[in-house]
Amino acid sequence: MTLTPDEDLMLQVRDGAGETLGVLFDRYQTPLFNFYSKLTGDRALSEDLVQEVFLRILKYRQSYRPGTPFRAWIYQIARNARVDHFRKFPRQTALEPEMLPPVVPTDSAQEQQEVELLQRALGQLPEEKREILLLCRFQELKYEEIASLLGCELNTVRTRIHRALQELRKAFHQLAQGTMLRKAEAAGNIPPQGGRHEV
Repeated sequence: MTLTPDEDLMLQVRDGAGETLGVLFDRYQTPLFNFYSKLTGDRALSEDLVQEVFLRILKYRQSYRPGTPFRAWIYQIARNARVDHFRKFPRQTALEPEMLPPVVPTDSAQEQQEVELLQRALGQLPEEKREILLLCRFQELKYEEIASLLGCELNTVRTRIHRALQELRKAFHQLAQGTMLRKAEAAGNIPPQGGRHEV
């Protein structure tokens, strides 16, 4: 059986080499933080949940089996940690799309606006659709890994991703139309500059 580097490291952690957990932490800290912050819109909570994931890895390390895809295993722990948190502390506020961090910094104002609209559209999706898109598009998990993670068939994953993308596209276009409409209204309401030049 050929192990991935992450699976090999996890077996070392399982067998008592706790210091190798630091390597996995360095590798997965940012992707997990991005996953949580896009799902919850809460930076502080996202940081706490990342810490909780690694505490659980240490606590449940004996349950890791050779041949288990490590990314699917760590995201299963990540999902459980989030579910447990909201079971203990029910959500008081709805997700605010404005609180979502931008995906990538860009130079172009047009691209930046599209990124912001995409984030807001993502924030409007139901949580299960947002989660599956984050797993496949942002965390780049393979469909097989997502199927293992969600405990469903590969075709079910494909269907869910397809539906979630359709809904995201629809939400994005509605937001984009609303933005263009507001810009047009704003442009119509601005009086002429009277020949004055901005320097």
